[in-house]
Amino acid sequence: MQTQLNISALQLPLFWEDPLQNRIFIEKHLKEIKDNTDVVLLPEMFTSGFTMNANKVAETEGGPTLKWMHHWAEKKDILIGGSLVIQEEGKLYNRFVMVGANGIIARYDKRHRFTLAGEDLAYSKGSNSGLFEYKGWKICLRICYDLRFPVWNRNTTNYDLLLFVANWPVARITAWDTLLQARAIENVCYVVGVNRIGQDANNLMYPGHSAIYNPLGKRLSEEFSSNETSVRAQVDYLELQALRKQLRFLEDRDNFELY
Repeated sequence: MQTQLNISALQLPLFWEDPLQNRIFIEKHLKEIKDNTDVVLLPEMFTSGFTMNANKVAETEGGPTLKWMHHWAEKKDILIGGSLVIQEEGKLYNRFVMVGANGIIARYDKRHRFTLAGEDLAYSKGSNSGLFEYKGWKICLRICYDLRFPVWNRNTTNYDLLLFVANWPVARITAWDTLLQARAIENVCYVVGVNRIGQDANNLMYPGHSAIYNPLGKRLSEEFSSNETSVRAQVDYLELQALRKQLRFLEDRDNFELY
């Protein structure tokens, strides 16, 4: 059991539908990752931006980006994750993949596709839970629009850490800030949200505001920023468990089933 994890969320601009250029660009940040870092998060669709041209940028899990992630996971001894377009058995997914030194650790296919942009027409709906364990921590993966659906995120499994990757535009950034904090409070867990910056080919602007919250909703990372940066904080398992023992809010949660 590793009781503390040092997390770095890379808040970056993305090159439109250009996986190779994005990998090259991200490498300069990976080279600067501090030696004590345990987990590195990249934004949603970090190889392409939030494109509906799924076939143009799709890869398999045996493709160049997953190999690239594995290389950096080995090189820096980290767990690295973000979402990209994955083709599998004739279907296309917006898939959040976590890769460690020994290969893929976990994967999550986006359940709530952003219908306003036609994501439901371009990508298949995910059905997996996004739950996994790493160094003794129970971790849950989610992608962007999933943030708006508290029932889907409800902590019925006692996960410790909830991770969101996003392309969340400036027009609705107040919702991003508010909902990330709310997910931490209601689920009594640490929450990390990484959002991209810059402008995409659809002329949408993205303001960052990547953040890390503790189980009481206190922001552990620095003030919100719209700059290209690494948002860092340390999360503590023993502090989390002590808080849950003191404040037994999860024991009073409602029971339900999702269909």
